[in-house]
Amino acid sequence: MVATRELRAVLSRRGFRRLLGVRLSSQFADGLFQAGIGGSVLFNPQNETSPVAIAMGFAILLLPYSLIGPYVGVFLDRWSRRNILAMANLSRALLIIPAAGLLWLGHSDLPFALVALLILAINRFFLACLSASLRHVVEDERLATANAVANTMGTMAFTSGLATAVGLLTLVGARFHGYAIIVLTALVGYGASSLLAKVLFHWEVLGPDAADRLRHSHLSVPQALAVAARGMVDGARHLSSRKNAYFALLAQGAARGLYGLLTIATLLFAKTMGHGKEFLGLVFACGAVGALVAALITPAATRRWGGPRWLLTLLVVDAVAIGTMTPSFEPWLLLAGVFVLNIASMGMKIVVDTSIQHECDDEYQGRVFSVNDTAFNSLNVVGLFIGAYLLPANGKSVITMFCIAVGYAALATWYFSVQRRGTLIRA
Repeated sequence: MVATRELRAVLSRRGFRRLLGVRLSSQFADGLFQAGIGGSVLFNPQNETSPVAIAMGFAILLLPYSLIGPYVGVFLDRWSRRNILAMANLSRALLIIPAAGLLWLGHSDLPFALVALLILAINRFFLACLSASLRHVVEDERLATANAVANTMGTMAFTSGLATAVGLLTLVGARFHGYAIIVLTALVGYGASSLLAKVLFHWEVLGPDAADRLRHSHLSVPQALAVAARGMVDGARHLSSRKNAYFALLAQGAARGLYGLLTIATLLFAKTMGHGKEFLGLVFACGAVGALVAALITPAATRRWGGPRWLLTLLVVDAVAIGTMTPSFEPWLLLAGVFVLNIASMGMKIVVDTSIQHECDDEYQGRVFSVNDTAFNSLNVVGLFIGAYLLPANGKSVITMFCIAVGYAALATWYFSVQRRGTLIRA
């Protein structure tokens, strides 16, 4: 099979395997760290938190990707990417120490939130640097396969970190001291990732190339940051003239708002369960498996039916799954819904990313992806806060579940009408 041959070709590249090792050790640590800070908010009997506080915690997790993302390229085009990978995770390993110390002392308020925000903001540099470095270890014609492998395995490593944290809780206890220990264990993964980047790559192997550094050196960093801010506006304008990618991004953004509403409902429901931590672990596992299934089936589906038709299908599947699986709040039906929802979510992301890559001019790619990242995460946060204010404390609202299902159905209807008017490129 072509897919198997491509996969073997990508994995045969030593540089790709080494870069994958840097990624996986870091994302495993991400799972530990985010489980530690999330658990200290959700399941710590010493720390009663409101739905709004939970939504605020997720905003801290997600907004660095939106607020910092557009400006990352300024530095990636100037500094050794090997050094960025190494220093980013070394910095995070060092910041883990005060973060764990604050949790140990029972401080999960503003000081801890600021340290956690800094750790997550640095992660934006790290992940963007991995993406920018990929073309230096894999041939251009195999970048799609390399991206699929890296993202899927990264998600699995992150989920493994979450699962490991759940297992550790049985040993250390679900209190401030226990969550502090879990957060501290992330130091090992970040330290290992930093060391691998430093040892396995020469400082200039991952770029930027000398020509790229020279091209960007005529501007100072403040000037380059100002150009990046203007670039977001230019990227949005360019995207609006590429209708296939534009409407796909709008559909995905609205779907992420509904996804955020479902996320806060699931978290609140798990918080009130007797075995909430275990249930939430299963939620993440089902979500990871769903994302893996999406990565496997979406390329074939888009080749057969085209990206717009597959995105429409996923929206309809979401509407049916939410309307039938979630209103009863039966745990196993909820897990099945999470599985289906994450197939659709990852499938939509692949379609949108591919649409941007195919439709938007190369010189606008980075700016358009920055717009996409901002919409993707910001609208998710909006959904979280809407749910925090509207849902009951246990998250169980049958009316809200049906409204979300209707929302997906309405979104599918709108997207279908856009296609019927012939606005979208049918490819």
